[in-house]
Amino acid sequence: MPCAIPGWTEREKALVREYQFNDFAAALAFVNRVGALAEAANHHPDIFLYSWNKVRLTLSTHSAGGLTNNDYAMAGKMNQLGS
Repeated sequence: MPCAIPGWTEREKALVREYQFNDFAAALAFVNRVGALAEAANHHPDIFLYSWNKVRLTLSTHSAGGLTNNDYAMAGKMNQLGS
C-alpha cells in the first residue's frame, strides 16, 4: 500500500523502502548514515544490505505492535539522507 512518505510503502504494519546504489561502498556508506541517525533517535530500523548494492529498510514500533508517528518521522528523516 502506498504511503504518505515518498518512496516508502506500508507492508504488514511496517514502512518499507528499497534503495539501489552504484556500488557496494555507496550502499555501505548509506547504511552507516542510517545507523547513526537511528542511534541518535533511539529508533532502529531493520536494515538489509544485499546483492552488493541494494538496501532495504523496514520501520515499525514493535512495542506498539505496528506503526506510530515516530516511524513516519524517521522515514522522512531517512529520505533526507539521500541515496
